[in-house]
Amino acid sequence: MRIMTGLSGIAASFGTLGLAGMAWAQDLEVVGRPIDGLTGFQPAATELARDLQWLDHMLLIVITIITLFVTGLLLWVAFRYSEKRNKVPATFTHNSPLEVAWTIVPIVILVFIGAFSLPVLFKQQEIPAGDINIKVTGYQWYWGYEYQDEGFAFDSFLLDKSALVEAGYQESDYLLATDTAVVVPIGKTVVMQVTGADVIHSWTIPAFGVKQDGVPGRLAQLWFKAEREGVYFGQCSELCGKDHAYMPITVKVVSEAAYAEWLEQAKAEYAGISTPLNVASAD
Repeated sequence: MRIMTGLSGIAASFGTLGLAGMAWAQDLEVVGRPIDGLTGFQPAATELARDLQWLDHMLLIVITIITLFVTGLLLWVAFRYSEKRNKVPATFTHNSPLEVAWTIVPIVILVFIGAFSLPVLFKQQEIPAGDINIKVTGYQWYWGYEYQDEGFAFDSFLLDKSALVEAGYQESDYLLATDTAVVVPIGKTVVMQVTGADVIHSWTIPAFGVKQDGVPGRLAQLWFKAEREGVYFGQCSELCGKDHAYMPITVKVVSEAAYAEWLEQAKAEYAGISTPLNVASAD
């Protein structure tokens, strides 16, 4: 259910974008954005993303070596044992040393890969205590966010193309930017509970190295600690119906001071909680 609230004075000047939609978009570099024509990973903004990218590169080297070896072996066998060079075909049925070798070598390779990949997997799955806890709910076809420690929630919809420039984005960010954004401080552990309200959705930010399915009736978790301020985009990554392609995700990583400012404004907008002014008493 989309939460409809009145806008506070400062947010009213930004139309329907709301505080979370316009917060610091103009001042933050867009880091996690897909770029046409390029391949490879987005810049890693968390330790998890760096681990995943390193593991991918290491596996690419291993697979390349295996591919080159097998291709070379096939070419050598095709040349060495062609009919022209072997008029009389061999009659043996097995070769025990060779069979042992092609059983043991793949096992060694798999153990080697597992020794590096399992620690990366465990680091993702062992959820630490969160400095910030957010519940994410996928709907057809938008996202709902609840800042559980702060007592407010809001929904996040695809940002209309006509509002991109006003919100501080480029026109090329259409289908990536949302009208509101998840705002988190740099260097803090963020734990997100992910679920779905209707069908299975999937919340992911490639630059953070996180992806978690939101299954109706279940609560799953992911965590990240962003190391670079900026705007990061993601998409629902589980086919969830006709508007699946219109479920973008926007996360803004800001300084602790900017986050505290946003938090105060967001409470006023989404929860109706106003922070009292500090009035110094006269001596």
